[in-house]
Amino acid sequence: MSRAVTALHERPRDRVAVELDGQSWRTLPAEVVVRVGLTVGRRLDRETARALARELRRSRALARALHALAVRDRSRGELESRLARAGLPADARDDALAALERGGLVDDARVAACRASTLARRGYGDAAIRADLEGRLVPPDAVSSALAALDPEHERARALLDGARDRAAASRRLAARGFDRELLMELAPFAQEA
Repeated sequence: MSRAVTALHERPRDRVAVELDGQSWRTLPAEVVVRVGLTVGRRLDRETARALARELRRSRALARALHALAVRDRSRGELESRLARAGLPADARDDALAALERGGLVDDARVAACRASTLARRGYGDAAIRADLEGRLVPPDAVSSALAALDPEHERARALLDGARDRAAASRRLAARGFDRELLMELAPFAQEA
């Protein structure tokens, strides 16, 4: 036999205390109460309980993802991985991430473009930028687009080498930062021999 919702009490931080058959039951996020349609008089039958459990999982996934995004912009893959490690089911992860994408909070192309631009300004080559983006679980098409939007690698390398006092040391540093070694040999052929 199902129990009936007899009262809903507003609580701080967008929470609602739910009473079933006159007894305190649970405090839920207000969004979950609204999405499930819990109202005074509604019976908490099996179907409603399943919907409630589904919405609670979705709400937890959304809250965890938003918490991670508060620290820094992340790719969908990074968020998916974090939510999976937290033990949240696939349907809840997908729903939460889809909502964040619709809201513009998760955008792999933006993450890739911003990160690639930052690394290029810090003197990194295409190989290092690609590795960084792949490590952030950015999809390959977004990685390719981000790299294509940068100034060509040879122009970035030339600018860094032209401003260096010790071209040999600068060339080694650029090679360590993911610039193509053959490109560096073309730009500073004698620097590599030093």
